[in-house]
Amino acid sequence: MAQLKGIPVVTADAAPPRSGEKYVTSQGFTAIRDGLKARTGAPVRPARLPPWLKARAPSGGGFQGVKAVVREHRLATVCEEAKCPNVGECWNAGTATLMLMGAVCTRACRFCSVDTGNPRGWLDPDEPENAARTVELMKLKYVVLTSVDRDDLADGGAAHYAACVRAIRRRNPGTAVEALTPDFQGVLADVATVVDSGIAVFAQNIETVRRLTHPVRDPRAGYEQTLAVLAAAKRRRPEVLTKSSLMLGLGETDAEIAATLDDLRAAQVDILTLGQYLRPTLNHLAVERFVTPAEFDRYRGEALARGFLECVSGPLVRSSYRAEQALNRNNAGLDNRSLVP
Repeated sequence: MAQLKGIPVVTADAAPPRSGEKYVTSQGFTAIRDGLKARTGAPVRPARLPPWLKARAPSGGGFQGVKAVVREHRLATVCEEAKCPNVGECWNAGTATLMLMGAVCTRACRFCSVDTGNPRGWLDPDEPENAARTVELMKLKYVVLTSVDRDDLADGGAAHYAACVRAIRRRNPGTAVEALTPDFQGVLADVATVVDSGIAVFAQNIETVRRLTHPVRDPRAGYEQTLAVLAAAKRRRPEVLTKSSLMLGLGETDAEIAATLDDLRAAQVDILTLGQYLRPTLNHLAVERFVTPAEFDRYRGEALARGFLECVSGPLVRSSYRAEQALNRNNAGLDNRSLVP
């Protein structure tokens, strides 16, 4: 086991890294498993989940088939990397969110379990065509593309992202593409590169209310920066729908939620998703409250009253959950009342 600044680094011939442990990737750079270093001190007892937050373990033929395709074409999915509780449901339905530019993020947000490190400019040149072939094999009519933040790249990876979109559209002209992007450090020219690539929806997540942006998000992210990116995308191509997402349960107040909804509408955001924050590991931020299904319905009503085209709102909702149903005006088919025993 090697040493890096006094922290053990797991090498390829050692056991798989544990959460919070540094390891060497197959591309030769170091990363931290699940994004944050392991906590020190007394062990923390995980919060007991209410009944409406218990998701089934992923299984089924559709799930296994999608998993095989993703592995074959060396694609990372946010479904797995972010430990999404809906992975079984979505993959069994033949839908998935593909994560571009690798599985290691240059940022370390305290809510996110994606591995963090510095890829030092590494990109897979075959990824655009691999992504296009995967969409074709899965017969997707709607695909969400997201990515890690790549602050190590001069354009944040915007050109590579756009190349993936164009490759998908060439091979799958009937497939609509939603781009859930990094903030590109607020560089609007890089935002335009992605917006002009042929997408139907441009998404950038605000994640939390203004007061909690730091410490919830990495210092390089910003509440105003996200709003500026969303507003710029809508100005660039008004026909492209814009979308954002807010996690609840981190200590925000109803007044702060309302203010965030107002800010997003002022940026002309069309679609909003609201979901419960769930602590991915004990190294991450603790849950401050569990929002009830009835509260999610109330917040959805408040969002629609402000003029959002749709607000998909529920305990297990994530930004790309049932994304293709976002404009059905029925909360993407969710009935939160059925979640309460």
